[in-house]
Amino acid sequence: MNSPVPDGPVRLLGIDDLPACQRLAEDRDWGREDHKWRFLFSVGDVYGIDGPDGELAGTVISTPYGKDVAAISMVLVARRYERRGLGARLMRHAMDNTRTASLCLTATEYGRPLYERLGFRPVGLCTAYAGVATGPRRRGASVPARANDMPAIQKLDTEVFGADRAQVIRGLPSFCESLHVVRDGPDITGFGGTWQNEDWTMVGPVISQNTETALTLITDLLPPNNQTRLDIDNRHPELIALAEKRGLRPAFTTTVMEYGAPINGDPTRLYTPIAQALG
Repeated sequence: MNSPVPDGPVRLLGIDDLPACQRLAEDRDWGREDHKWRFLFSVGDVYGIDGPDGELAGTVISTPYGKDVAAISMVLVARRYERRGLGARLMRHAMDNTRTASLCLTATEYGRPLYERLGFRPVGLCTAYAGVATGPRRRGASVPARANDMPAIQKLDTEVFGADRAQVIRGLPSFCESLHVVRDGPDITGFGGTWQNEDWTMVGPVISQNTETALTLITDLLPPNNQTRLDIDNRHPELIALAEKRGLRPAFTTTVMEYGAPINGDPTRLYTPIAQALG
């Protein structure tokens, strides 16, 4: 017999709800992803709904970037309530309470039909390349970012992404294990970072003025002989070739989707995201 569908209110969650979010993620065979969840709590609005048993039945996160764009992520519904309308209810709540001109998200094959029904449209593809990276790490072509680099990093990110993600960019030095820049005289032509997601080293963001700089950043940042993942925009076959050369293989592909006004960014210079959850 199916469990009764939760009919209580959707509520704004706080960091004290993190363990419940992680139990829900594990119910869906996701990892606990403690580092990522904590960062998302710090920059976004985390919504959830409780089941009759007191356990969290579903979540959704909206991370707004000013009035322009919000990234929707972590749309999770407990197995016992799946395909009974709870995901759509959570999504509508996030959409109704996020007052930006545009929304973006990265959809799995499983979730894409729901988002299409809600009016999201596909604008790109992103493939995760994963495995144990081989080969030496090259050092010296990029350099660790300094505190006084952050305004230039934020400026480049805003130009490329199409919205001011100030709260996210300010958090990168503490969120990322490594944060590097490539300089051209006094100017920064690109930046990239890595961060730890459980046993995986995630390479992202990588945002740069050109592909050569992006390849430089990734080559410098790839950790040798370590489980590594790059979420590569499919517009960039040169990055795919580098990933495969270093021993990484395609794990899954997701669809980048938008809702509302077209986002006024330049995806050709966004090579890998900070995380799919952040656009």
